[in-house]
Amino acid sequence: MTKSLAVSDNNQTLTDHLPILYVLDTNVLIHDPTALLNFEEHHVMIPMTVLEELDKLKSGRKAQAADCRQAIREIDKILGRAEPEDIEQGVPIRRGEKSEPCGHLSILMTSPPDNVTVLPNHLNDNKIINDLCLLQQHYPDRKVVLVTKDINMRLKARGCGIESEDYHNDQLVTDIELLNKGYLEIEGNFWDLVNKVDTEQQLGRTLHYLPREDPLKEIHPNQFIIDDLGFVGRVLEVNDDIVTVLHVDKNSFMEQEAWGLQPRDVYQAMALNLLLDPDIHLVNLTGSAGSGKTILALAATIEMTVATKMYRRIIVTRSTQGLDEDIGFLPGTEEEKMEPWLGAITDNLEALHCDDEDCSGSIDYVLNKVPLHFKSLNYIRGRSFQHSLIIIDESQNLTPHQIKTIVTRAGNGSKVICLGNLAQIDTPYLSATSSGLTYLTERFKDFAHGGNIKLQGVPRSVLAEYAEEYL
Repeated sequence: MTKSLAVSDNNQTLTDHLPILYVLDTNVLIHDPTALLNFEEHHVMIPMTVLEELDKLKSGRKAQAADCRQAIREIDKILGRAEPEDIEQGVPIRRGEKSEPCGHLSILMTSPPDNVTVLPNHLNDNKIINDLCLLQQHYPDRKVVLVTKDINMRLKARGCGIESEDYHNDQLVTDIELLNKGYLEIEGNFWDLVNKVDTEQQLGRTLHYLPREDPLKEIHPNQFIIDDLGFVGRVLEVNDDIVTVLHVDKNSFMEQEAWGLQPRDVYQAMALNLLLDPDIHLVNLTGSAGSGKTILALAATIEMTVATKMYRRIIVTRSTQGLDEDIGFLPGTEEEKMEPWLGAITDNLEALHCDDEDCSGSIDYVLNKVPLHFKSLNYIRGRSFQHSLIIIDESQNLTPHQIKTIVTRAGNGSKVICLGNLAQIDTPYLSATSSGLTYLTERFKDFAHGGNIKLQGVPRSVLAEYAEEYL
């Protein structure tokens, strides 16, 4: 018994010093096609079953198909013309042409049918887990880890004695409550917490220069500061020592208007302030259903295209699971095909003009006057939109890789508005912490031309507010 423990200790010491064998599932490579570059000095293995799944999914115009093709290209770039023996041992991974090798990549072959399997081989997930069990038998001194976004597959692997984990490389926050809300709420009087302030009048504006210390230690550009006594300030600039805050008159702040729409609370007022600011090129609006995300974005974009003519057109797209399917079988033009998916936009357009004498006439006027285009996410790749307002609805269903693909479509003079509710994610392999909307919000929190607001409450109706809280 003592000898067995000693051997176990020696094996554990050896395992701690050897590179870990990370086996990637298909959904990880779809989530992030460059995932195999993010495991440092360890050994990455791609099961043959995963390559077969990527091959089946690579065709077509779906966003998923494009991610599969990129993942295949990344694997081919590393393996290149390596000999089968080299691939079996592992080909060095380089993250640049002149970089030193960091880690290795190899293909995990499917277990022969005559091997004893742990799980029935009729499912691809089971085949991968069986391959890992055999791999663990062949390399008892190595740590084998399955990396998958599929929670149930992780549970099955653990049940078979295989260590498993989620892919965390693009998860920047561990708790969604830690995500930047876009504002700092102070109980009582904000000025009671400030030790020093320098104030100056500049071009009709009042600017406060405050030391970067509590409560402003973790403040970011374009965040707002509000307190119980009615103070509203917007952070203009943040450096190592000083925070520059613009003093905002609350009365005029609450009376700002976009296409006849006025904010119902201070949170909507903060959102509208960012939406109408031409120096802000990216706005993320999050919040529960009915908090006003879509109607605020729509009113602001119509105001900036029809009234002030700061932008030429409005591009509206939406991320849903249904949009991953081919829309070619639906009749009509692309706009007509997209209309069933973008009913929220037309519903809010109707809400903006419900008090008009001729509501339908007002809506027709807007649709004829405003260059409003409905686009499928599948057809945005490869395009560049100049002087456009790009609204991405339901963006919580995008992966970080997908949201990067869309935001980089914004050309000169364009503005991107991302709308989403992190409590309503419909994509099976995404969570609030791994959503592309969370990733974008965290990555851009220090961007001088970006801002985000988490809307509060449900101004839609008393019924909607009660349902949001109790259902």
